[in-house]
Amino acid sequence: MHDNLIGGRWTSSETAYENRNPSDTDDLIGSYAQAGAQDASRALAAAREAFEDWQYSGPQQRFDLLDAVGDALLARKAAIGDLLAREEGKTLPEAVGEVARAGAIFKFFAGEALRNAGEILPSVRPGVKVEVTREPVGVVAAITPWNFPIAIPAWKVAPALAYGNCVILKPAEITPGCAWTLAEILHDAGAPAGVFNLLMGRGSAIGPLLCAGADAVTFTGSTGVGAGIREAAGAAGARVQLEMGGKNPLLILDDADLDTAVNCAVQGAYYSTGQRCTASSRLVVTRGIYPRFLAALTEAVAALRVGDARAADVQIGPLASAAQYRTVLGHIEAAERDGARLVAGGRPIGDGERGYFIAPALFDDTTMAMSVNREEIFGPVASIVVVEDFEAGMAVVNDTEFGLTAGICTTSLRHAEQFKRRARAGMTMVNLPTAGVDYHVPFGGRKSSSYGPREQGTYAREFYTIVKTSYQAG
Repeated sequence: MHDNLIGGRWTSSETAYENRNPSDTDDLIGSYAQAGAQDASRALAAAREAFEDWQYSGPQQRFDLLDAVGDALLARKAAIGDLLAREEGKTLPEAVGEVARAGAIFKFFAGEALRNAGEILPSVRPGVKVEVTREPVGVVAAITPWNFPIAIPAWKVAPALAYGNCVILKPAEITPGCAWTLAEILHDAGAPAGVFNLLMGRGSAIGPLLCAGADAVTFTGSTGVGAGIREAAGAAGARVQLEMGGKNPLLILDDADLDTAVNCAVQGAYYSTGQRCTASSRLVVTRGIYPRFLAALTEAVAALRVGDARAADVQIGPLASAAQYRTVLGHIEAAERDGARLVAGGRPIGDGERGYFIAPALFDDTTMAMSVNREEIFGPVASIVVVEDFEAGMAVVNDTEFGLTAGICTTSLRHAEQFKRRARAGMTMVNLPTAGVDYHVPFGGRKSSSYGPREQGTYAREFYTIVKTSYQAG
């Protein structure tokens, strides 16, 4: 049994979750404790008590802790990457890369612990000094998803600790292994008791208590759950940061380099089995390049190798769970009912019992009225919408409730600059896949995709710190 970490102690529970490999459901990874309401209350109390000292910890102490965690993640990236591939279904190279990214995030925020600068300003009144400083918020509840089971916890936990907060991490129920390993590393690195706590289990059982008891709640996941967290945490007076869904467009103009466009579409739409909020699931293509692009992309999608996430030659792994497998198949069926033409993939591989594999799907002849272009599918599914020109393409790009990221493939500097300004998204990509982002710059979207301050980079301090203005005569 892998236990929860509460107040510096590994704490067992009466119930456990069997963590199984979505590439091979006969492969039992381990049993992980399921926290309940009493565990959540204890974790909140432990974090609150630990905060009394941790908020005054020096930057060197916080640097040393986070830097040690980063070193441990990088040293163990092969083993942890293998675990990630087993429990989430991400291909092994992607999984190892994600662990390396988590290590880099911890090391970046180790440096931020030393760079939490303030300001000293002259007052408009003679003989008065004004000092502007930043202080930690308090107890932070970090609720994280299954699709990036170690990178997203890293980019929430690391800044929270760097700025002097205490953390309760609640990972997704179906991917507890990476979160437990991160907790083990933090514990072994010397995190003081209660400064970092791990609660594994169902969000419905412990989420409401965390929303009601924490000073800040940071969440990545579905738009529906995010809306509930915003309401519950907001009612309790907590700060709220939400990263939610995306229905991201990739606009491909007639002047685009065809190989670049196909690569951006394949990488953005299908890698990580399409289970990314930044995936470019809407391919908006101008009519002049459309026939060549469709032929080339159809061939590329059909050639993608699907299989066990840890196999050497596999490019696309399984869906992360049986529920996600059924959801994606349901979206594919709905698209066909709406009249979309399936030109590649879209069918189960195997019986869906021992592994959750679907051949990557590409739809043509779609309109913006179809659900395939309106709803986030979170699977290896992309659809093509044909438009006449750049202006028509921009209308389709912005025709969505979401606004996380948007991409364009073009050799026109004028169109690239216009796109960056006019796309109503938090992030834009030019001749790059929509799903690749750096850890040292802000991450976040607009409209229904995000709420609250940005994550990552120096912008993270806007959520994890409170500004204090002090006046002093002298």
